[in-house]
Amino acid sequence: MARILLAAFVALLLVVGPCHARPEPEHAAKSAAKGKTTVVDGITAIYNFGDSLSDTGNLLREGAGGMLQYTTAPPYGSAIGGATGRCSDGYLMIDFLAKDLGLPLLNPYLDKGADFTHGVNFAVAGATALDAAALARRGVSVPHTNSSLAVQLQQFKDFMNANTRSPQETREKLARSLVMVGEIGGNDYNYAFSANRPAGDGERNLYNFGRMAAGVVEATALVPDVVRSVTSAARELLDMGATRLVIPGNFPLGCVPSYMSAVDEKDPAAYDGNGCLAALNLFAQMHNVLLQQGIRELRRSYPGATIAYADYFYAYVRMLRDAGETGFDEGALTRACCGAGAGAYNFDMDRMCGAPGTSVCARPDERISWDGVHLTQRAYRVMTDLLYHEGFASPAPVEFPRA
Repeated sequence: MARILLAAFVALLLVVGPCHARPEPEHAAKSAAKGKTTVVDGITAIYNFGDSLSDTGNLLREGAGGMLQYTTAPPYGSAIGGATGRCSDGYLMIDFLAKDLGLPLLNPYLDKGADFTHGVNFAVAGATALDAAALARRGVSVPHTNSSLAVQLQQFKDFMNANTRSPQETREKLARSLVMVGEIGGNDYNYAFSANRPAGDGERNLYNFGRMAAGVVEATALVPDVVRSVTSAARELLDMGATRLVIPGNFPLGCVPSYMSAVDEKDPAAYDGNGCLAALNLFAQMHNVLLQQGIRELRRSYPGATIAYADYFYAYVRMLRDAGETGFDEGALTRACCGAGAGAYNFDMDRMCGAPGTSVCARPDERISWDGVHLTQRAYRVMTDLLYHEGFASPAPVEFPRA
């Protein structure tokens, strides 16, 4: 099965275009402004759209359920004094980016009493790029939230209408802002991978490999629409006056403990040189190739804007390869810190981090994966450095002062 999927994805990548490993970026100097409150490069606000990779409390206020119900209570947030709705032990990339820019942490849009002077976070854990109705027509259900990218974009428009007096004032505000369009779209694929169809006798309904193989085929059909949704949202934001956008790609899904645990493939040929599932990584690369094609079209249409592609895939691969140098436990790179102790990956879909019977590793700052799906605070810090200080987001959306 693994070889069939791998061959299929190689064929698909040949159709959509080449997907070579990105060249190693030049190492930019780390920001001299870290930890300070000085505004960097004229950026006075951040507006963020996305899912659990950047939600700072919206799902908490919507009401989390299902596998995300435990993310709103300890041990989530244990590194920052308590659960805030962030799907990690602490801060996320969006938090570290705000700090590096000398800005306050972004408040979630649904925190109606919050200060939004320096931006708003519209991201919601579990959110999709396509709306629930569009996914339902394809037989894919959305279990956690209806706050799709279109809903978040409408919330942004409502916010701007309420807080500016004219489209021109909106343009002026956006000219001083950084707009993060994602990462979003991963959940569209996650829900398709889950193959929302009845399980056989004795099988769990989520992440069974036989159903996942069928789900991957379904997810592949979603890719053009997911990419179109992201680039269309970016186009609307550019039309409203955004001048600096960051559009992230997908992570290497085959390196994520939840997927590795689900497949539990014994054939060595199923894994790449980083010990990750090659077929799922090729799927992620297919999404990223099409997304980059869409970004190139946006750049041609908006030559005066900086539209950066944030290469989550190769930044994550670099983090894996340099794990020993950056203090991660090289023997646990694909093992969740928080889980039920199940198998090589410490991941059990039926007992997610925070559920009864789960525990937290002794040193979360030495782990990359927090709960088998999301990263630790430390890993998010490393990812932020790679993306915005070491060239994995290109062209650079912000010029940090050199040390």
